[in-house]
Formats: sequence, C-alpha cells, structure tokens
Amino acid sequence: MAAIALFVWLVALAPLAVAETPPHGFVSLFNGRDLKGWRGGDTYDHRELLVMHKGDRERMIEKWSVELTAHWHVESGELVSNGVGRFLTTERDYGDFELLAEYKIEAHGDSGIYLRGIPQVQLWDPDDVQLAAQGASKGSGGLWNNKPGTPGRDPLERADRPAGEWNSVRVFMVGSRVSVWLNGAVVVNHVVIDNFFDRTKPVVSRGPIQLQTHGGEMRWRNLFIREIAATEANEVLSTRGRGEAFQPLWNGRDATGWRGATRAFEVVKDALRCKAGMGGVMYFEEELTDFVVRMEFATAPGGSAGLALRYPGQGDPATAGLCKIQLM
Repeated sequence: MAAIALFVWLVALAPLAVAETPPHGFVSLFNGRDLKGWRGGDTYDHRELLVMHKGDRERMIEKWSVELTAHWHVESGELVSNGVGRFLTTERDYGDFELLAEYKIEAHGDSGIYLRGIPQVQLWDPDDVQLAAQGASKGSGGLWNNKPGTPGRDPLERADRPAGEWNSVRVFMVGSRVSVWLNGAVVVNHVVIDNFFDRTKPVVSRGPIQLQTHGGEMRWRNLFIREIAATEANEVLSTRGRGEAFQPLWNGRDATGWRGATRAFEVVKDALRCKAGMGGVMYFEEELTDFVVRMEFATAPGGSAGLALRYPGQGDPATAGLCKIQLM
C-alpha cells in the first residue's frame, strides 16, 4: 500500500473578468471579423469522427459546414446565430482549458456550450414559462445532460441577467471535471461531466468547443481560451480545484503518527508494503471528522487488503468502524 493523503477542500477558484482583448495567457477564438477558425458541427460523438477514414471525416465536416454562413454572421464585432442550422465548432480540438465568453440570449432562448464536443453547459432564458419544466427557472450554467439529481446538473444558484442583456461565462475543464462561473458566481463546482454518448466511459480527452443553436437568436463576443498544461491540470485535480493542498498522512519514511500493526509494514521504494507472511491493521492515530482521502495502492496476484474508515483501534476493520473499502 502506498502513501495515503488527506485533503481539505476550501476555496473556489476566483472569477476572472472578461476583457475586450485576451487576458494574459489567453488567445481569441473569434477575430471579430469573420468565421475563420470555425467549422460546422452537430451533436456527434467526437471519438467516432476521429476514427473515420480521413476522406469520410472531411466529407462529414463539409456537410456540417456548407450552410454555416446562412445561419451565422458577424455584426459589429459580435457572432450572431439565427438559432437554426449547425453548431459553430472550433476547427481545433482542446484538452484541458479555461474558456471565457460573453453571450446575449433573446427571450424564450435556449442554447449551450459543448465541451470537447460533449453537451453541455446549458444557457437559456430563466424566465421562460415553457422551459421552466425543464429547469430553466433554476438558471443557466448547469451541466444539463448529467443525470437528474446529480451534482452539477442544475446550477448552484440562479445568476442570469435578464434576456436581452449580456452575460459572462467562464468554464474551467481539467480531465472530466468542470467548473462554471456565470456573471462571477460559481454555478458548477468541479463536477464530473457525463459522457452523453456513452455514460460508461469518460469524456474524450480532446475535442472541439461548440456553440449550440437551438431555435432563437444568440449573440457571442469576447471568446477567449487558455490551454492548461498537464502540470497545472494535475495540481488542480490533486487539490480538487479549491486551492488548498492535501495534507500527507504518511511521512514517507516510517510509521510515525500511526498505531496498530506497524511492525507488519516496511518502506520499499517510497511505498508502504506489508511484510511477507504478516498482516494486521495499521491506523492513523489522529481521529478525523469529515474528510476526503486519496491514495494509491498495488496488490500482488491474489493479494487482499483494505482501507478502513473511522476505525476505533480494535476489532474487525470491516465491522468495528464505519466500513472497509476492499482492495484486492
């Protein structure tokens, strides 16, 4: 068994203001003049697109793009959709990223932002009576295609400005986790986005940004993106996106801070390993209340171990405390 670490989750990432020119580290997705850098797209599994023969893939994209300018145009530095036709889709694919945008939705409007081609950050008129049954009255920014009742499916608060006014949205995506700010308010907080196309699999690691058309005029401006390097993504994921570092439970050297069967374990290559022919329960000496714990483990063929939660220091770790998480 390798090192176990305790993490405290406290402070959300601070909101960023959207400017007319890219903030430091960002680049523009929209040049303010034309649709350069964009193509047509649809609700389509990006994995399937990538495995197509090159010619078939090009024909599919051409089919999506042929009428793009009939439904999208640039007006006074704004991207304007008439609400029908294909989705405006980046030609480039993105992995981990931070996206900034401003949008203006008309009364009764319904739209969204696809992340790596995955639907979607929901954007709509929160005052529309007909959309209320689908959850519009709760506000925009939620991951609407996540399962109902799960975290992130509905926004944490209603932060929309009235239809016809500009809203700012910020999306931070690392791995499968997404955070969304709407007009500076956190509405989705570091939640796994479901893979709409196959919920048994994680979302694709790279894919396009898509602006959805859904029946009403939609305007966009100040679209900026910052690609996130693996080192930053790993740091965010290891701290749950909240800025507070996890605290180590093991010093990497010996059993200081632990009780129980400490003699049954040895340190081998920066990991705790149970000695051959021995066993028992080694437990952290400090009592904890609510916590998040992360660890890595490896077992030999036929091996069996476990992580006991709220173990009282004696008795069967599977029944004496809260539970034992089986590792085998």
